[in-house]
Amino acid sequence: MRMLIVTDAWRPQVNGVVRCQEAVVGELRKRGHDVLVVHPGMFRSIPYPLYPEVRFCLLPSRRLRRIVREFRPDRIHISTEGPLGLAARRACVKEGTPFTTAYHTHFPKYLWEQLRIPEFLSWPFFRWFHGGSSRVLASSETTARMLRKQGIRRAVAWTRGIDRSVFLEREGRDLGRRPILLYAGRVSSEKNLPAFLKCPVRGTKVVVGDGPIRGRLEKQFPDVRFLGWRFGEELAEVYSSADVLVFPSKTDTFGMVMIEANACGTPVAAHDVCGPVDIVRNGENGWLDADLSVAIQKALDVPRESCARSSLVWDWGTAAEMLLKE
Repeated sequence: MRMLIVTDAWRPQVNGVVRCQEAVVGELRKRGHDVLVVHPGMFRSIPYPLYPEVRFCLLPSRRLRRIVREFRPDRIHISTEGPLGLAARRACVKEGTPFTTAYHTHFPKYLWEQLRIPEFLSWPFFRWFHGGSSRVLASSETTARMLRKQGIRRAVAWTRGIDRSVFLEREGRDLGRRPILLYAGRVSSEKNLPAFLKCPVRGTKVVVGDGPIRGRLEKQFPDVRFLGWRFGEELAEVYSSADVLVFPSKTDTFGMVMIEANACGTPVAAHDVCGPVDIVRNGENGWLDADLSVAIQKALDVPRESCARSSLVWDWGTAAEMLLKE
């Protein structure tokens, strides 16, 4: 099968959307499918002011239509709602070509958190964008239910996976006085990182990742260890070294770092909100609570072997097969 995937999120961006897409593309190619990823690096683009690594394509429609004609895909999947996604949607509707879409990011909530744009003003756009899709692949069952409630009726839950050759229990490293409380991900305002860093809990707080507010947080919290980005086996070693992975975000629709940490035997502490509620089971692989300090203390008692077992349900092969369905 010839699969065309159109996305505004691709390397060198570092986030869960890119990692999900890369893993699924790899699985599809292993199964013999011909996959072409259309991404911002193929077009003239400008950086988004708040996140320079995120690029906005300029006038991509004409070249995108040419790419579609030349590749002649059997399936078209539109992964994001940015300029490339809009151009792809426009081309598909004009030609009467079926397509699927994905809902990776809870943009209405982000727009409220960052720009104070009320959600009732932004939801009509997302209903329109995904309304023409034959299937809307949501990052969790909770997210799919929320989309259906918002009028996006073809939303279905799309699973995620783990690279088990990388993310497994490894020999740890010395990261400081125990317990080691780890955050991994973008260091940006929507991740609610200060909620973790202000928690009155004992131990060493470690941040893996980078982003626009890192400098400010380093000055505000001098006792926190900021390690920058870590990838692959090095990231797995950090997961394995931690006593708890703390996931403070209240806006993420999933959270790849949670299932990767579990695969390395590390329990998760998080708020009882969309994203964590589809992953974390209290006492089995972490703890959810409205009070993040309580969640951390409870998660410290969760057995590491139980966390590793809980991660076995996540499989990239299943995720790839779901993308092939009409």
